[in-house]
Amino acid sequence: MSATSSTSSSTDALAMSGLASGIDWTSIVNEMLTEEAAPETQMNTEETADENKKTGYQTIGTDLTTLNTDITTLSKASFFSSRTASVSDSSVASATAASGTSLGNYTFDVTKLASDSVQLGSTASAPLSSTGDVSSLVLSSAGFATPVTAGTFTVNGQTITISTSDTLQSVFGKIYAATGNGAAGTVTASYNPSTDKSAPDTITLSSSSAITLGSDTDTSNFLQAAELYNNGGDTVTSAAALGGVNLSSNMDKANTAITINDGGSGKGEFLINGVQINYDASTDSVTDVLQEINNSAAGVTATYDSVNNRFELTDTSPGNVGITLQDVNGNFLAATGLSGGTLKAGNNLEYSINGGGTLTSQSNTIDAGTSGITGLSITALGLGSTTITVGSDTSTISSAISSFVTDYNAVQNYISTQTASTTSSTGTVTAGLFTGDMDVENIAFTLRQMVDATPAGGTTGVENLNDLGITSSATDNTLTLSDTTTLDSALTSNLSAVENLFTNSTTGLATTLGSYVTGVTGSKGVLATDESSMTSEAKSMATSISTLQAKIANDKTKLDNEFAAMETAIESLNTDKQYLNTYFSSSSSSDQTAPTSVGSSSSSSTS
Repeated sequence: MSATSSTSSSTDALAMSGLASGIDWTSIVNEMLTEEAAPETQMNTEETADENKKTGYQTIGTDLTTLNTDITTLSKASFFSSRTASVSDSSVASATAASGTSLGNYTFDVTKLASDSVQLGSTASAPLSSTGDVSSLVLSSAGFATPVTAGTFTVNGQTITISTSDTLQSVFGKIYAATGNGAAGTVTASYNPSTDKSAPDTITLSSSSAITLGSDTDTSNFLQAAELYNNGGDTVTSAAALGGVNLSSNMDKANTAITINDGGSGKGEFLINGVQINYDASTDSVTDVLQEINNSAAGVTATYDSVNNRFELTDTSPGNVGITLQDVNGNFLAATGLSGGTLKAGNNLEYSINGGGTLTSQSNTIDAGTSGITGLSITALGLGSTTITVGSDTSTISSAISSFVTDYNAVQNYISTQTASTTSSTGTVTAGLFTGDMDVENIAFTLRQMVDATPAGGTTGVENLNDLGITSSATDNTLTLSDTTTLDSALTSNLSAVENLFTNSTTGLATTLGSYVTGVTGSKGVLATDESSMTSEAKSMATSISTLQAKIANDKTKLDNEFAAMETAIESLNTDKQYLNTYFSSSSSSDQTAPTSVGSSSSSSTS
């Protein structure tokens, strides 16, 4: 194995280096292959040129498509009927005018704004207690609108510590003990039951001197939950009724004035404006039901007003309309006080136009349905009078014409750059990407002809672009909006003529340009055809390059194998030659020494 490996390595070395033949055949093969690969450089150049042209056609197509967007805008007669709506007093109203709205001044006098109808529920929650005896009223279940937390609070500088397992009466006792326990200045506390008409469902603190409540170091919210705040006097009473609805508890434990039930089936149901709302009193919270109402199609927003302790339903749309309510299964509407509440009806919008009679709208938006002015939309914002002026939107039209000029020039500038040849400082001329491309040059020429034309059927005063202050360059195919005053004047005083110049159904500039550009950029247009041709040529050239590269690789393998075989043969001949030389050299040496040996032997014998 060792001898075989050594011989193989020796043969490979000779085949690679040419040591056996003495010929640098690797260089010879490389020169032959380089010559054979010479056409590939030209092929690569042609393939790159095809790809560049393809990209160039795409660029022209993109620029023309952008231009065609401008042309499409200017081809519509409705665009030249664009309107503006200015308001003399923006605090009274805002306004917009659709295309074609009648020009003129309209004075609107708003005397009443539309407002939402609101269903105001009656008192929603139960009081803390129906009597003044609160000795068994535990804080954790007392039904405060804001649950009481454990900790400390301060009265007249004295710290009172409570837990949620305390009764309200025991808290009163702690206040009494901490503030003097009967001595002068002692603070006494009492609960005013729901039957107390002067201050029902409240707590009152009394003393022979001024009472000071609270401290920055307080850790319990008792004073806040009890609505007790400093007033500088010797008597402090809760600022509002203390009982509140617990929105997050299950509905049957929400502390409503009447316990909510679902009819005992878990399938409570009620209707608002005919829309069905379902609930389960033992698993759903009041918040859950309010959210369901708000997410429904009932057209109202349901909220709980904790300050006034009532539920409210507010129409999502303004106007003097009612809200229908019906409990179907269970008593949710009755228990929350909604069905027993009162409707605060909303208002309709009331206004007049140009001193005429009073008109109404169920919302604060005025449209043709109520005003009779087609295309004019007004939103009333406040009371008072304002004048709305509807005019032609010449600014938007002017901007569209300027965009047309800009995008037209983008097409012409790109084509001009790509069709021009350049000369270096040494006199070398380099052709542009589309130099000599008649299709591209014809696009530039045709566009120039069309924008320079004075089409038949024009209106005196505005017969071509030049009458709008737009001139053609004397050195290239671009346009220049050189006189904006002329354009503004034409739009102000002769708008119909400008419209005809662009939109005439047979000779209009936008009409004819749009038809031409659409054809050029279409799927069967010249750009698509040329782009497809470049794609095919580039693909064909890539195939030719691949074929040539495969042939060169094959030729290299063949030549390398042939020269390697030659090296192996020469090596074999050299080995045979060395063997023969050794053999004959050895034979010659034997012939010369044999007689001497015989002579020596004879001489010894004679002796």
